[in-house]
Amino acid sequence: MDTVDVGPVDVLLLKFPGNQFKGEILPAMRDLVVNGMVRIIDLLFVYRDDEGTVGSIELAGLGPELRPAFADLDGQLGGGMLDAEDVDEVAADLPPGNSVAVLVVENTWAIPFVNAVRNAGGEVADQARIPAETADRALRGLDIG
Repeated sequence: MDTVDVGPVDVLLLKFPGNQFKGEILPAMRDLVVNGMVRIIDLLFVYRDDEGTVGSIELAGLGPELRPAFADLDGQLGGGMLDAEDVDEVAADLPPGNSVAVLVVENTWAIPFVNAVRNAGGEVADQARIPAETADRALRGLDIG
């Protein structure tokens, strides 16, 4: 059976009420990339200011205050998958004074596992994602989390 070279890809929408993004997620994202768990395919910040004007910043356009978090990741970041249509789609329901980070990540940790399944004669038949908040509530209800 053929091996795979690409892991499953997730698109996350991270809401920041009050446009309060301060960059705390960047070191955590960097650690995931450096440790080989994910590859950032694209990152897009969409914001609507208090007057209702929509703007966006792409991965390539991160300012000098955010660039240091990605300093040693040259060649490991993608970009270019998200475009103006995505900005419009995200901004459509975005209230003034709020922002959303759209993060597209490849789950590189899954590549060796999927290849092991394939080498064992199996295949991934389906996949589903349960948001962390939902999983946390369910596990607490089972008294195992």
